[in-house]
Amino acid sequence: MTASGVHEPVQVHFDDLDAMGLLHNSRYALLVERAISAYWHRLGWSPDPGRSTFKDVFLAVREFKVTYNVPIAGAGEPLVHFWIERMGRTSGVYGFRVLSADRAVVHAEGYRVNVNLDPATIRPTPFSDELRAAAAPLLLTEAAVPC
Repeated sequence: MTASGVHEPVQVHFDDLDAMGLLHNSRYALLVERAISAYWHRLGWSPDPGRSTFKDVFLAVREFKVTYNVPIAGAGEPLVHFWIERMGRTSGVYGFRVLSADRAVVHAEGYRVNVNLDPATIRPTPFSDELRAAAAPLLLTEAAVPC
């Protein structure tokens, strides 16, 4: 992990490919989801409140933007580089890039906005102090440049 986020390896399987042998456009969001989930699961997050280290377990994606640069051809193990650009009271913005395994090619890039919801009301609720502390290493500092 660096000041500019983490690089998480993800798998592209044969069934993720389209008829031309390229990663289907809808799968890029799935790769980002898998990478972010793997990171948080290692820290103890679970969608099951009884098993989670964090009380914030009901998070929803509000917005997701992907810009496609260079298609991924075939199965393999690209990297998802992600960080938190901003963390507000009830929502956070992840920046991400889907990279080749050697980090030489940026296949796609974009951002994802998550909102922390109260499971009883389905309304935005503030992030817990525990989640904020765990997210701190992902926060992009002004001096950090994603690489």
